[in-house]
Amino acid sequence: MISLSSLLLLAEDPAAAVANPAGNNTGIIMLVLMIAMMYFMVIRPQRRQAKEQAERINALRTGDKIITSGGIYGLVTNVKTHTIILKIADNVRIEIAKASVGTVLSKADEPEEESDAADASPVEKA
Repeated sequence: MISLSSLLLLAEDPAAAVANPAGNNTGIIMLVLMIAMMYFMVIRPQRRQAKEQAERINALRTGDKIITSGGIYGLVTNVKTHTIILKIADNVRIEIAKASVGTVLSKADEPEEESDAADASPVEKA
């Protein structure tokens, strides 16, 4: 049986609870701060990247050079609702899902840059 004196020892001191009222809320405040940090460091940038990817996919036009997420380089020859036709070699065309577009290398309306090899001066022959 529990004695009255042991119950008094286990009881919380009411003066200590009044002296530190914020002590009980620190756990909730820390939890809210952790959720806010997760939002700004993980969720928000991920949403921004997904939005940029969707804009790139919607902006695909015939003549764009792309790299698929599987690493295939090609030239867009036709854009359909959910797929694109990609020319990867002479007389070789494949149909891929728009979601598999990884990177747009150059747009059809942009002029192509000259390669570094063309800028190099020719080697003089002796």
